[in-house]
Amino acid sequence: MTESPNPNIIDPDTLTGEMRPIRPVVLSLGSNVGERFANLQGAVNSLADTPEVHVVAVSSVYETEPVDAPDGSGDFLNAVLLADTTLSVATLLDRAKAVESAYGREQGDRHSPRPLDVDLVVVGDRVSDTPELTLPHPRAHDRAFVLLPWHEVDELAQIPGKGKVADLLAGLDTSGVVRRDDLQLET
Repeated sequence: MTESPNPNIIDPDTLTGEMRPIRPVVLSLGSNVGERFANLQGAVNSLADTPEVHVVAVSSVYETEPVDAPDGSGDFLNAVLLADTTLSVATLLDRAKAVESAYGREQGDRHSPRPLDVDLVVVGDRVSDTPELTLPHPRAHDRAFVLLPWHEVDELAQIPGKGKVADLLAGLDTSGVVRRDDLQLET
């Protein structure tokens, strides 16, 4: 992964030794197959049980219509999880994929229905554009189902290179994103 074309900037993911930087991370969680709420709660539990990951906040659950999905796809339950971590970006991505896999997610068409989707939205101020991962998430700034729950748990949030979440959210249609007060994720 490349953080900067400047070779004088140290990439903390390549440092050796015991000391690693603590970075705030934003993960988007979604499920539209099977026991959707149980899948989200399982993702929260799995991420909270991950060494070197400290969950800071979890948003309310929101129900949303699927975006760019095949006809007949069910509605999603979505949430955002904020955490602090000392894990490398590669390790955090591996963990997110492992959690998805544990809940039956098969890698393939990114638009297909899925029991669980765990996306890295922001990892500190890290910028990456590789086949494995683009940071910040390349479509987060256009997705009300990410921005609305994120804004709920961090009103001052920003997406590097895109701006304040509140400002981005003001330009989006949020009518299809419905807060489910009957569903509460536990940390």
